[in-house]
Amino acid sequence: MGTGKRVLAFDFGASGGRAVLGELVDGKIVKEEVHRFSNDPVMVGNTLYWDTLRQFYEIKQGIVKANLKGGFDSIGIDTWGVDFGLLDEHGELLENAVHYRDDRTVGMQEEVSRVIAKDELYHITGNEFMDFNTIFQLYALKKKRPWMLERAKSLLFTPDLFNYFLSGVMAAEYTMASTTQLLDANEKVWSKRVLTSLGIDEKLLQEVVPSGVVVGSLTAEICDELTVNPAKVIAVASHDTQSAVIAVPAQEEDFLFISCGTWSLFGTELNEPLINEKSMKLDITNEGGFGGKITFLKNIIGLWLIQESRRQWMREGREFSFSDLEQRALSTEPLQNFIDPGAAEFNPAGNIPGRVRAFCERTGQSVPQSEGEVVCCINQSLAFKYRNTLEQIEACTGKCYQIIYMIGGGIQSQLLCQMTANASGRKVIAGSVEATALGNIAVQLMTLGEIKDVSEARAIVANSEPTKEYHPQDHERWEKAYHTFKTFL
Repeated sequence: MGTGKRVLAFDFGASGGRAVLGELVDGKIVKEEVHRFSNDPVMVGNTLYWDTLRQFYEIKQGIVKANLKGGFDSIGIDTWGVDFGLLDEHGELLENAVHYRDDRTVGMQEEVSRVIAKDELYHITGNEFMDFNTIFQLYALKKKRPWMLERAKSLLFTPDLFNYFLSGVMAAEYTMASTTQLLDANEKVWSKRVLTSLGIDEKLLQEVVPSGVVVGSLTAEICDELTVNPAKVIAVASHDTQSAVIAVPAQEEDFLFISCGTWSLFGTELNEPLINEKSMKLDITNEGGFGGKITFLKNIIGLWLIQESRRQWMREGREFSFSDLEQRALSTEPLQNFIDPGAAEFNPAGNIPGRVRAFCERTGQSVPQSEGEVVCCINQSLAFKYRNTLEQIEACTGKCYQIIYMIGGGIQSQLLCQMTANASGRKVIAGSVEATALGNIAVQLMTLGEIKDVSEARAIVANSEPTKEYHPQDHERWEKAYHTFKTFL
């Protein structure tokens, strides 16, 4: 490592997390993973919880290990969006955070639409309608467990909650706040109209602060317990998607990206929200990004379909690595059948291969039988879903994009990257598998004065991590298959 500022990034995903030390050395971000851990939800009764206290335990373990590696100047935490913890008047956590896949929000979209019209809600918040958005979680609490909201004095979104545990300071980081469907997208403050309609006290929410703000330092208690110095606690681009966008290796102002993991986030970066009848009809979201930017994107189910298929085969006594499954898919004939990855039956956990076969049978297609055929069907369907989203974004922005940048764990699938190029007819540039951690590190280094701005950060990321290009192949065949795929949407 070099002699500049060292930062510690915690990157939480839906199934695991890690702590990564980062530093700028000779124009490159040099990073070292110091701790990796599982992130397992827990079902108690009929409620699916995050194991919040275990998550914080793992943060402490990461801090100890990073300190043994030479220490650090700051900490930043990114996680998934929408979820939150409630605290009482003493600042104590009332219960573990409820998981966004919990079924408490079933039917809440319809309930909320009775108190504030769907089109009005979209034009205020610019958010895509998804059952697990914070607005529907809160309304479910109000309807089903009102005593929890009566006892609560403060609400903190997951990374803000951990920042509070570390620093004792409560704040609501902008990119996380923008995932909730409670934020006025243009004014960048909590919408009084939305909160009043729901009967939610605005005092429950914290002041919205920009990404990259130093919210505080490690408390004396944390420093004594872990034998560390009082490093700064920085509210990075705390929504993991927005950390990943900072690490897109693009130098052009207008670019498309896919942050590909359990979910696929497909979008572009804009200076202002794009909220109109067309974007509402297409259900495209406007999320806050670093520097007050807007990320205009669609949430698409992603490698969850492959991950859950693998789990099903394991339950049946057949063990495969992801590499094994990709090799099996490569040996099959492509473009024989398709699913709509966004169809409701593919959201819950369970027998995804069985649901893929049922979808294909119901729609009069050939039915994939082998593991390779199922994986091939899923990947080519995702690739065509990406193209469909590309067309929607271009229709809204009036721009034509020639390159798609893919980042995140999904780029380890060369099959998916190549199929995305084939399906879209565009060049695909695959960047970093670790884009989220890199973006987290970059924001901390910007806050500490080591990197000037996002443009410089992206140039440094491009210089730090190799990229790989994929060019469209077999255009006519993929074009014909796309028109077949669209009939199943």
